[in-house]
Amino acid sequence: MKAWPWIVVTSALLAVPAPVDAQPDTPSPASSHVYREIGDQALHAYVFQPPARRADGKAPAILLFHGGGWSAGGADWVFPRARRFADLGLVAIAIQYRLSEGEVTPVDALGDACAAFQWVRAHAAELGLSGLLAGYGVSAGGQLVAATVTIGCPQDGLAGRPVGPDALLLWSPALDLVDDGWFSAKLQGRATAAALSPARHVGPATPPTSIVHGECDTLSPLRGVQRYCAQLAEQGRPCDLHVYAGLGHLLTRNLAQQEGDYDPDPKARADGMAQQELFLRKQGFLPEIR
Repeated sequence: MKAWPWIVVTSALLAVPAPVDAQPDTPSPASSHVYREIGDQALHAYVFQPPARRADGKAPAILLFHGGGWSAGGADWVFPRARRFADLGLVAIAIQYRLSEGEVTPVDALGDACAAFQWVRAHAAELGLSGLLAGYGVSAGGQLVAATVTIGCPQDGLAGRPVGPDALLLWSPALDLVDDGWFSAKLQGRATAAALSPARHVGPATPPTSIVHGECDTLSPLRGVQRYCAQLAEQGRPCDLHVYAGLGHLLTRNLAQQEGDYDPDPKARADGMAQQELFLRKQGFLPEIR
């Protein structure tokens, strides 16, 4: 592998407990809100509140977007991760977005992602938010959340602030889709894959980013995140990329079948979670450990 200055090829893992995601029980959110209505479909934001807040009663927030190739899955796929973020002190919000079927395409899902960030920023006071807002995305969800700050969203009129997050945490994200014929077909001619590839649109407004990725990922090839981080480095922005040797999509050990039958490496998975939590501390979302 080429030596990139911002990549950490992880061999020595942090000493961390077993990941919450590995537990079979799915935690329930504290509340559910409709953040957008499209025709007769209501899209929900599932809010997990932290057990304790700082003295002023406010907390940073993180929006979570599930994977599933833009056509499968649901917000509950990221509920365990949301609970872990909430236990750390964040308001964690799992987002439902429209899946690609019929006339719905990833273009519509991106519109939903933008609307979710707009809704959260507009309701910051009632949610008890401090103002700092992060985005977390898995696989296709990584493309959606990264697109909100690379391709961009319409301004929401809130004092001219950008709509998207102030920091990104991405897990096996699909960042460069130019050579992905399957994704191009899903667009149904409404956009090109290049137009929706975050790695092709990194700019000075792209926030600090943490990425966890498998070296042998065949669904979201490593070269896409390498391109993204190279572009971000040119902007003088942090890109904290942790590559796990010998592992595939979602850090699976099953390299022969990466679209299903996942066998994620538990130590690498726990380490990736710990690395991203450390990143949040460095970005001011969590207090530094003393």
